[in-house]
Amino acid sequence: MGQLTAETNIKDGMNVCERAVKRCLDVMGACVGLVLLSPVFLLIYLLLKKQGYGSVIFSQERIGYKGLPFRIYKFRTMCEESEVDGLPRLAEKDDVRLTPVGKYLRVYHLDELPQLWNVLKGDMSFVGPRPERRYFIDLIMEETSDYEYIYLMRPGLTSKATLHNGYTDTMEKMLIRLRMDLDYLRRRSLWLDTKIIFTTTIYLLTGKKF
Repeated sequence: MGQLTAETNIKDGMNVCERAVKRCLDVMGACVGLVLLSPVFLLIYLLLKKQGYGSVIFSQERIGYKGLPFRIYKFRTMCEESEVDGLPRLAEKDDVRLTPVGKYLRVYHLDELPQLWNVLKGDMSFVGPRPERRYFIDLIMEETSDYEYIYLMRPGLTSKATLHNGYTDTMEKMLIRLRMDLDYLRRRSLWLDTKIIFTTTIYLLTGKKF
C-alpha cells in the first residue's frame, strides 16, 4: 500500500457483518429516498430546465471503493463551460461559476440528491468519504500515500469531514479531510453512521451551512 506515515496503522472499525448490514440499510434508504423525494426531483428538474445552462444532470468520473472509477450524478449547478481550459478546478464556497438556481441547490446540498441512485447501485453509501477525481487524488498522494486507505470504504453522501471541514478548496483542507476520513475508518460503526446522518439532517433542516 505504499510507504505509510509513522503514525498510520489503520484497521477498519466495522467487521464483515456490520458492513453487510450497512449495505442493506443503504439500499433500503436509497429506495425510500428516491420514492419520497420524487416530487422534489421533478421540481428541481423543471427549474433547471427553465433556467437553461446545459443538461439538468451532471455526471463526472470519480474514484471509489477499491480504487475503481464510477460516474457520480448531481443536478447541474454550473454552466457546461465551467472548466473551459480543460484543467480540473475545485468547487469553492460562493463559486462564481454557479448558476442562479445552482447556487440555491448548492447551499442546501440539493444538487447531491441524484447520488441516491449511486447509493442504490453500490457506488456509494450514505456515510463515507466524499469521492474525489483522479487528478486531485494524485496531488494528495504526492503528500501522503495514506489516501489509499480511503479505498477500503464506499464513498458517502455525507461524513464528519463534510460537516466540519466545509468545501475542500485548498490542499490544506484536503489533508484535513483525509485525516478526518481515516479517523472515521478507524472508529466507524452503525451507531456512528446514525449520528452522522442525524447531524446532517438537522443541519439541512435548520439551514446551517456546511
